[in-house]
Amino acid sequence: APDGQPVLLLHGGPGSSASAMQRRFFDPSRYRIVQFDQRGCGRSRAADSLRHNHAAALIDDIERIRESLGIARWLVSGGSWGATLAACYAAAHRGAVAGLLLRALFLTGRGDLEWFFGGAGACLPDEWQRFVDCVPRSRRRSLRPWLWRVFAAGDEATMQRVAAAWRRWEAALQGNPPPDEAPDAALVRRYRIQAHYLARECFLGERRVIAAIARLHGLPVLFVHGRRDLVCRPANAWKAWRSLSGSRLLWVDEAGHDPFSPAMARALRQAADHWLQHASFAPLGEVRTTPWR
Repeated sequence: APDGQPVLLLHGGPGSSASAMQRRFFDPSRYRIVQFDQRGCGRSRAADSLRHNHAAALIDDIERIRESLGIARWLVSGGSWGATLAACYAAAHRGAVAGLLLRALFLTGRGDLEWFFGGAGACLPDEWQRFVDCVPRSRRRSLRPWLWRVFAAGDEATMQRVAAAWRRWEAALQGNPPPDEAPDAALVRRYRIQAHYLARECFLGERRVIAAIARLHGLPVLFVHGRRDLVCRPANAWKAWRSLSGSRLLWVDEAGHDPFSPAMARALRQAADHWLQHASFAPLGEVRTTPWR
């Protein structure tokens, strides 16, 4: 709705893209829904997908979009990397943000990355083996730098093979069936951007993300996290919630990382509908009454 409550939906990845499915949690007759593809992603017109592509540039892009649309303040929502970007944007442009709805927060630090590229393999050992089978044995202890080298300078066949293996590993962690689409240039582009970011802790790192969140005191913030999330561990939401007095944390017991699972979809719709009525997330979830030190 052109005159509805403005909400910005930030996609994850890094390297993914906006989709119509991401809008399903927000009533289109009452929300003015804004989406865009981040630099180099999806339908982005960036000539070089990696040139000047870093977290600070994306935050600047978001603010330019808000100004160009004439929006004074908006609800900002995102999942995984989108939640990270939303929180960091709010810390940089607090006056432009009415509230934050953050699903499956990704903290971008070494702990998150070592889990995704190693620790989680203990949960799905067969799928992890499928993934590392595409990696030379001598490079398995330095996986992120190797992935970046592949996507920065590898041949097309190798990039497609590694991108397909990476996509399958992500799908397995989300509890989804193996994708059956053949790898193509778009898939390679997606994982090239992701490798670029993850090799550098997304140009942020956990300490900076938590510090940004801790500066949001007084802003309505709801963390929504599936207890079964194997991509972004539930401890991420717990750390963030404990760092921000007044924030709220809603656990979704039957959900993992997939936003479209029935339990998570219900929780997100409930939160979005509640915001429309109250411009607040209270009393959803549990409130953090004092900051954690």
